[in-house]
Amino acid sequence: MRSRKVLLVIGFLVTWTYATYYLLLRNSSISQARNQAHQSHRINSQARDANQKSRDLARNVFEFVRIKYKDKDLPATTPQISIVAAEISAELPDQLLAKPTPGRIPTKTYLANGEPVFPVLVFACNRVSVKKCLDNLVQYRPSIEQFPIIVSQDCGDEPTKEVILSYGNKVTLIEQPDQSDIKVLPKEKKFKGYYKIARHYGWALNTTFGVGFEFAIIVEDDLNVAPDFFEYFLGTHKLLKQDPSLWCVSAWNDNGKAAVVDASQPELLYRTDFFPGLGWMLTKELWAELSVKWPKSFWDDWIRHPSQRKDRVCIRPEISRTRTFGKIGVSNGLFFDKYLKHIKLSEDFVQFSKINMSYLLKDNYDNTFLRRVYTYPIVTYDELRRNLIRIDGPVRIQYTTREQYKRITKMLGLMDDFKSGVPRTAYHGIVSFYYNKRRVHLAPNANWKQYELSWS
Repeated sequence: MRSRKVLLVIGFLVTWTYATYYLLLRNSSISQARNQAHQSHRINSQARDANQKSRDLARNVFEFVRIKYKDKDLPATTPQISIVAAEISAELPDQLLAKPTPGRIPTKTYLANGEPVFPVLVFACNRVSVKKCLDNLVQYRPSIEQFPIIVSQDCGDEPTKEVILSYGNKVTLIEQPDQSDIKVLPKEKKFKGYYKIARHYGWALNTTFGVGFEFAIIVEDDLNVAPDFFEYFLGTHKLLKQDPSLWCVSAWNDNGKAAVVDASQPELLYRTDFFPGLGWMLTKELWAELSVKWPKSFWDDWIRHPSQRKDRVCIRPEISRTRTFGKIGVSNGLFFDKYLKHIKLSEDFVQFSKINMSYLLKDNYDNTFLRRVYTYPIVTYDELRRNLIRIDGPVRIQYTTREQYKRITKMLGLMDDFKSGVPRTAYHGIVSFYYNKRRVHLAPNANWKQYELSWS
């Protein structure tokens, strides 16, 4: 009887052991199967993502090569393209992103009558006040076909994007796709905004000129424009092709305060060694030269350096065709309260396209302007201020040192700084302005040779 009970207990234990082993083995197999399935799903997902990125990269490279090499020989129009990141400083792989922007730039580069199309490239970021700028441009634009407005937005700010999109087909929105952080040295962190601006400019100009335009007009999102803003560029663009000593046309006068300009001469234009910016036009040839060495930051100071300027000059007006309302920005309102907000914006409409502009060509200008300036009598600032000059007509105030120049300009209310040794608005060192109803030229000695970098 006892042996029977022992056998029953042993049988139960053996059965229980096999059952437990079976259950553990089954659970382990299920767990492994689940893990394998999960890993397989994750690997497949990563493979699909990698495949998609590869296709996007290949498409972007194909678009770039097609734009740069196949289409550039077409004289009038180029195929419509999706806006993709283009090369900056010959670093195409670093600039290509998988996600193209949805905007499409108009591809017509010439009108039926043979006149060029002038894209107006507006740079925007996170200021909804871009509406002021766009309202102005749309209001005064004479032709949507000849002056397509392209708004290039950085930052990815949604409220600003909504404002831009609210204009519908009146403007084209393109978006700078590289929103990655820019690594800078600790001492440069406060200037990171200038690095982003340079990156944005490089991408947008590459993208725009990649379509095939001969010219581009650059406008910042905090600018108002004059009624004849478009006419101004229409009447001056040929100069950039005719005169190799010219490299830009600017709508801005750095010394354009109402007190020092002649409001009776809105048609008057000058040559200047100083790059003004703030509403300016350049050619595709100039961009081809600059794009391959485009700087990482502070592009406007870089472009003013002698190694870039190469003694070339810009055209600028007596009375500005742009005025900034952007006190708040990367520059934190630098110069705004003291100078910029006082700039006079022209209210007249001058038919520049009907004016003979040949007087602005180098040989003509130097033979008249430079020769005449040094025939005018020399006066002192005190004589000018107190209206003690007994003769009519233009006069000249002479300076010989940096300190003397800065002292005189401060007293006159002119901008007194230098960039790469060049005073603002100067041509061969001569700064022309209007004071007490008289044309005045602040000029160096007649034997002046060149600008001094040490004056900056």
